[in-house]
Amino acid sequence: MNIKYILVLFIISIQFTNAQVAKNNKLYASSELSIGNYLGVDVNLNMVTKKNYLFKVGFTGNIRGSRSTPSDYVDIMDPILLGGPRDYFNSFQIGFGKLYNIGKIENLDENGIVRANISFGLGITSLKERVNWRLNNNSYYISDEKKISTISLIINPKIEFPFKKFFGLTISPMIQINKYRTYFGIGIGQMIGLVR
Repeated sequence: MNIKYILVLFIISIQFTNAQVAKNNKLYASSELSIGNYLGVDVNLNMVTKKNYLFKVGFTGNIRGSRSTPSDYVDIMDPILLGGPRDYFNSFQIGFGKLYNIGKIENLDENGIVRANISFGLGITSLKERVNWRLNNNSYYISDEKKISTISLIINPKIEFPFKKFFGLTISPMIQINKYRTYFGIGIGQMIGLVR
């Protein structure tokens, strides 16, 4: 699915949020860039209740250079190897958790809290990998694309710094486990919306 469609769906879902839900809960969007065994992005819509329970929906998109690429592979369309063959690990996710205040940033302001966002959930994961490499007429390599869909367990604790009422930063490790692959990484990002 194209990332443009995901962003449009994300923006529309914010616009149609019920006013009563917004009155009794905090809503904010979060996005992160992550690095680990893949490089990626994580985009979520988060709702926090008055008792600091968290519900989130989101998307993670991850990419890496294909692990099965032959050592003598040269891309005739990309001679300086900027693109190259890629493996993908993408997930649509639903998560649940709880926020805990764990400290204060004294120099920020009287409300400058640091909090832990302990969340976990499930994701529908799509894996794409290049397989079956072979030489075509002994001149260049061709390959097939292998696609796998599966369910992943997602563990995603975050340390959140809600600097202002509408903005904050996050640091978060993430693990996604399924029967085919495991993703692990750490992300740095931002929160925008009613973050506190």
